[in-house]
Amino acid sequence: MSGSNMERGLVVAERTDEHRALLREAGEHAKGANAELVLLRLMTEAEYEADAETLASIGSVENVSYDSRAVLDAAANDLQKMARDVLPENAGVETVAKATDEDDIATAVLDTAADHDCDHVFVLGRRRSPAGKALFGDVAQRIVLDFDGYVTLNTG
Repeated sequence: MSGSNMERGLVVAERTDEHRALLREAGEHAKGANAELVLLRLMTEAEYEADAETLASIGSVENVSYDSRAVLDAAANDLQKMARDVLPENAGVETVAKATDEDDIATAVLDTAADHDCDHVFVLGRRRSPAGKALFGDVAQRIVLDFDGYVTLNTG
């Protein structure tokens, strides 16, 4: 891996095979650096509202009410399960879930990295043509440009 002395890395993760591979890579890096990982699950407002509606309908069937935090707690718990599946048993992992406007995803990643004193960010990008790489506005590209630390960008 790189020559960085990572102390805490932020992994932007979802429950996909590509994100599992990214988490595995981050885990290897963290193990080699004896570092901690923070896993971040970002939900767009639309995803959050859809999950909240699902929980509300489940709650009405079970005669249980869920507060607005339940959606984010469920997402964080889901990341914790993924971490147990992918990472070594003794890996130090913290999970965070946030809802954000689709236009603010890069800001949410950068803010979370700052809030948790992360010095390395692991994020998925997308493959683009050479001409497409010149265009700004991509979330991963903004993180690479604006994060004051190391960024591992995996294109799946």
